[in-house]
Amino acid sequence: MSKVIVMDHPLIQHKIGWLRRIETGSKDFRSLVSEIAMLMCFEATRNLKLTDVEIETPICRTTVKELQGKKLAVIPILRAGLGMVDGMLNLIPAAKVGHIGLYRDPATKEPVEYYCKLPEDCAEREAFVVDPMLATGGSAVEAIRLLQEKGVRNIRFLCIIAAPEGVKRMQEEHPEIDIYIGALDDHLNEHCYIVPGLGDAGDRIFGTK
Repeated sequence: MSKVIVMDHPLIQHKIGWLRRIETGSKDFRSLVSEIAMLMCFEATRNLKLTDVEIETPICRTTVKELQGKKLAVIPILRAGLGMVDGMLNLIPAAKVGHIGLYRDPATKEPVEYYCKLPEDCAEREAFVVDPMLATGGSAVEAIRLLQEKGVRNIRFLCIIAAPEGVKRMQEEHPEIDIYIGALDDHLNEHCYIVPGLGDAGDRIFGTK
């Protein structure tokens, strides 16, 4: 069974508190999403493999640690996932970026794919799928299925806010995927919005409502 890691770092919790506020405008909302993603990236990359490398310092030769392979990819689920990319790249700037476009059918509440563009060598990389919200879990489940169809095996999922329903569905359909969560909320309402949540993350990031 996958691990579910809910962040308890004070800085993450403080910034999520500001994200939730109705008066937080798009400019500050974007900055907060990026900052939270960067902080979450520390935890999500904790178990990356290291290798010993011999180098020369100004004083002498010594052995240091480097990431083994260095092949990472950040895969945002469009469109809201774009808000987390820059924060992730601040820590792992050599990572390549892919994009998966999904929208939720208003009638069925299920995801519909409209775009998928990944690095050519994505199957060789450790992939971090990012989306600010894990509500029903439909988009996350579908995005991971698409990656696995293309041969990607090392996948982690990061979201800022999750509902228990989404976490349950992820664990049922992708029990091998570790899930990193900024805050685990109470439930979904009748419109499949997370409660207390923060509204529509995409609209708040891009100022479209």
